Amino acid sequence: MQAKGKKGELLQRAIQELLENLPQEQNFSLLTANESFWNTDIQSIQKEVQNLDYCATAFELEPILTQIQARPSLNKKEILIITDGKGVTSKTLKTIKDKENITFHIPKVEQQYNVSIDSVFIRQTLDDFYEIGVQISNYGENSKAVSLGIYDQQKLVAKSMIKLNKQKQVFPFTIPKKAFHGYISIIDNGLAFDNTYYFSIGESQKTKVISIGEASKSTYLSRIYTNDEFEYQNSNLSQLDFTRLEVQDVIIVNEIDEISQALQTTLQSFAEKGGTVIVIPSAKTTISNLNSLLNPTKTIQYKSLNKTEKLITKIHFSNPVFKNVFDKQISNFQYPKTKVNFDFNYFGASILSYQDQSPFLQSANLGTGKVFVFSAPLNSDNSNFQQSPLIVPVFYKLAQNEEKNGIIARTIGNSEPYFVHTNSSKDGVLRIKNKKEQFIPVQQILNTKVKMDLGNYPKKDGNFEIFNNDIKIENCSFNYNRVESNPFEADQKWLSEYQQIDSINTFFDSIQTENNDSQIWKWFLIFAVLFLLTETAIIRFVK
Repeated sequence: MQAKGKKGELLQRAIQELLENLPQEQNFSLLTANESFWNTDIQSIQKEVQNLDYCATAFELEPILTQIQARPSLNKKEILIITDGKGVTSKTLKTIKDKENITFHIPKVEQQYNVSIDSVFIRQTLDDFYEIGVQISNYGENSKAVSLGIYDQQKLVAKSMIKLNKQKQVFPFTIPKKAFHGYISIIDNGLAFDNTYYFSIGESQKTKVISIGEASKSTYLSRIYTNDEFEYQNSNLSQLDFTRLEVQDVIIVNEIDEISQALQTTLQSFAEKGGTVIVIPSAKTTISNLNSLLNPTKTIQYKSLNKTEKLITKIHFSNPVFKNVFDKQISNFQYPKTKVNFDFNYFGASILSYQDQSPFLQSANLGTGKVFVFSAPLNSDNSNFQQSPLIVPVFYKLAQNEEKNGIIARTIGNSEPYFVHTNSSKDGVLRIKNKKEQFIPVQQILNTKVKMDLGNYPKKDGNFEIFNNDIKIENCSFNYNRVESNPFEADQKWLSEYQQIDSINTFFDSIQTENNDSQIWKWFLIFAVLFLLTETAIIRFVK
């Protein structure tokens, strides 16, 4: 509703029309995506209506209609829905068809173009610089160059004019390799809410990775998890110090023949509290032993050992593991293979698959953490996956902790938990704030980190800081969802079955007319009764 129509921004024009056309004595209820005013009149809430603003929550019609239907009323409900059409589907309308008298007002958008900053990510880490990628979307016919600036705090660190030749493009930039707390901004004539993208990069911290298994089978892991980014160690099962596991970020179970009950319980608890567990099976492991570990995931179960050689041919590029890994999708890479593998009963998300479409690597959620499971041993006697070009990006991404070493840029309304690495006491309370807003999220202490559920906070995008009582912990950034960046009208075929109006005053005029007709009908009824009584009286008088 930030788009412009003939008379300005759609939301502001709709507010003005409501103020101009709502009868002073009319009782009504007003509901928006994030506010509600029940059984009121325009004089009582005129100031609130004037101050209605955009919100980070995307419009959804169904929950609003549910609220309306649950509200008892002695009178027939007349519902006017003022919307740009986004967030309204035929499926939603089927649930309320014929239940209420609904009228739609969808104001027309004049400009059918927009440029949006969709995301920012680290493409490459150099000795003294980060090479970041800025993904830009271009909707409509907009051939003009766009000015783009990168700001750390309020200091300009890079500026460029970018030419938009495709609907989606990634533009590379370099920024100093240090803590960053700022934003990227563009100037266009389209929507304004998606022209700024806030992001933070913390001081580099090493991700803690431990592999449990024979050292001879773990040498390839030490070559991937190097000292510049990781704190890697390997431990034989017999020498494992269980107290060290809870301070890790990633635990790799590397071809252990028998996973003890104590280790299973520790791994399950570790994942439930936000850790990452990677399971590489041993061909000697029993099915029941593996499934006992994986049972809490409720999505992954090993079946039987398959001794047929298979090629690994399918990369699931849409999986979050491969986000920003490949510049383009490839299908002709050198296929690695396995000699024996386990079959799966699987309901999780596949990451790599065999030629027969069965999974080689898949993932499942466990509590607030992740479990990644391979279907086959990766030792060189069974597989050449260690020699495959895929092994480095796969294991690197499985262990990568973006909350430690990546870009922190959350979308407002994201339901995934946010983890902060801090030793918080039971009395400690984490608070997120900037100069304009502050809030206390729902939080839970988990070993050396705190899990936060942010809900629909903050209300506005921007750069924020996280405090433990009065001690600053780290920076974070929040952005609006880009789901409404495309200004083109949504498919409105479903509207054919519903009444539509071109202006809001038409709706109130029709209600006024109905009320007048109702009043005339009442007078006719009164006169009819009077005539009937008069006639009865005359008949009695004449007799």
